[in-house]
Amino acid sequence: MATVKHLDHVNIQTLDVAATARFFTDVLDLDARPMAPGVALDDVTWMFDAADRPIVHLNRPGVTFAEDAARPLRPDTGALNHVAFECAGYDSMRARLDTLGTAYRTREVAAIGLKQLFVDDPNGVRLELNFRD
Repeated sequence: MATVKHLDHVNIQTLDVAATARFFTDVLDLDARPMAPGVALDDVTWMFDAADRPIVHLNRPGVTFAEDAARPLRPDTGALNHVAFECAGYDSMRARLDTLGTAYRTREVAAIGLKQLFVDDPNGVRLELNFRD
């Protein structure tokens, strides 16, 4: 039987791969690098988590799939409302966002011991940062 094991990665198309990669590095401390040697980071960048997994794929439209070159980028996430990351260090993340001057919203779901931060990347993709620590 075929089953889904887990979410592999999220793809974000952007006209400014470098600025988007800086956002993910500065805010989430992800490591920006190519998936394969010889690929220009201004065209395609992968963001790796602390366990060295590539979890966010950034690319200019048309670089990964030629048919995307003619498709206009939306100023919002369309039907996709947000991407959620399980995180640790709620207080230090709030301090980091404050230091960076990055706007965010908070939410607490006390019944399940969950604190959340919501922040938008430079392309309008909403990120939900979940803290259970």
